[in-house]
Amino acid sequence: MPDLALANLTKAALLGIVQGVAEFLPVSSTAHLLVGARLIGYDDPGGVFTVMIQLGSIFAIMWLYREKILNVLAGFSSDPEARHFALMIVVATVPALLAGALLSGFVKRVLYASFSVIGAAFVAGGIIILIVERYRPAPAILDADRTPIGRALAIGAAQMLALIPGVSRSGATIVGGMAAGLDRPAAAEFSFFLAMPTMAAAFGHDLLEVRHHLGRERGLEIAVGFVMAFIASALVVRPFLSVVRRSGFAPFAWYRIVIGVALLAWVFAGV
Repeated sequence: MPDLALANLTKAALLGIVQGVAEFLPVSSTAHLLVGARLIGYDDPGGVFTVMIQLGSIFAIMWLYREKILNVLAGFSSDPEARHFALMIVVATVPALLAGALLSGFVKRVLYASFSVIGAAFVAGGIIILIVERYRPAPAILDADRTPIGRALAIGAAQMLALIPGVSRSGATIVGGMAAGLDRPAAAEFSFFLAMPTMAAAFGHDLLEVRHHLGRERGLEIAVGFVMAFIASALVVRPFLSVVRRSGFAPFAWYRIVIGVALLAWVFAGV
């Protein structure tokens, strides 16, 4: 039993790192967790572990942007820019909340179990990123804070596609941002800002669904996964922005295509 417990803690740590690294990159953390758990043989009854460790990534992005959050809260009553920022994020969050309320049950019952859907979404998402990188409009918005409300709504609409496992929440919002005229770093930062309420709402919804599966016996695994997700997310955001400024999103697009093709081959081979 001690050996099994240690093995499960090691798997929990690995999956926490996967969650933390993949959450804010345009590569789909959900798909990586689903595939990763299957590959290493980690059992997650009710999806409790997957739900709880997402909180680590939420806390990490809030910690990194704590000054921005505090400034918006402090200036909300007197600063028009703070009010614009808050409205922009609220408007962009609404489409995903509506889509999640209507479709999350179907997505989790049907699509989460289909690795062929995940593989196809990986490939399609990679191709779309390459197309948008090549043909996107000339950037008109260099500061995510100044995104017009209408364009924020368009980015929020793009985020709805992230319900499909393999699409990637950050990938959908980043591509939507670039298509809406944001430059690459601004699109990435908008995606980070939008992650806070969207992921918090998704976490709350999922927690209600899995609350009956919570138990002390999984507590240590969840704690390990949570801490590793927090650390990995906190460490990956700044280097990610540096890569985006230097090389754009093409490296992530090619990664998606390679992984998606490999996953589809794995599925069709009957492994």
